Amino acid sequence: MWNACNALGCLAASAVREDDGVTAIEYGLLAALIAVACIAAFQATGTSLGAIYTTWSNAVLAAL
Repeated sequence: MWNACNALGCLAASAVREDDGVTAIEYGLLAALIAVACIAAFQATGTSLGAIYTTWSNAVLAAL
């Protein structure tokens, strides 16, 4: 009986120590946070980048 209880205790302890799922969730949350930051940055600078692109396009067309 001692060995069965000891084995069951080891099994329960190893199940508690496994943190692979937690790490995956943390990476997923970090990726989502980076994506939200990128989207916000792109939206904030979208119109000014469009104006820069238009200016450069017109300069290239004028040079041709």
